[in-house]
Amino acid sequence: MDNCLFCKIVAKQIPSTVVYEDDDLLAFKDIHPHAPVHLLVIPKVHVSTLSECDASHTPILGKMLALAPKLAAEHGCAVSYDADGKPQGGYKTLINSGPDGGQEVYHLHLHLVGGPRPWRVQG
Repeated sequence: MDNCLFCKIVAKQIPSTVVYEDDDLLAFKDIHPHAPVHLLVIPKVHVSTLSECDASHTPILGKMLALAPKLAAEHGCAVSYDADGKPQGGYKTLINSGPDGGQEVYHLHLHLVGGPRPWRVQG
């Protein structure tokens, strides 16, 4: 898509702070973070919204979701347990779909949000 912001980021036409890249995915820091850690994970192929996905998108969606815990750990947001077995840390994954779902950029993307609370992200 010629006018897609995230396609331009994938093409390196717009700078970003990349934290992960492979043949299928790109992950970078959100320029308007809502938490201490706020990353976006996008497929390199253009898909406008989750609502457009079908069974053929299962591999890329799975890869996006499987990457989230790895990135969370690398950025200090992994879930861990204290000596009493109480969980601590953590993160949120979120995919906005459509205008009522809060989607602003129409290129499928997963938000990875974490760090000490409170966060500004709702939902």
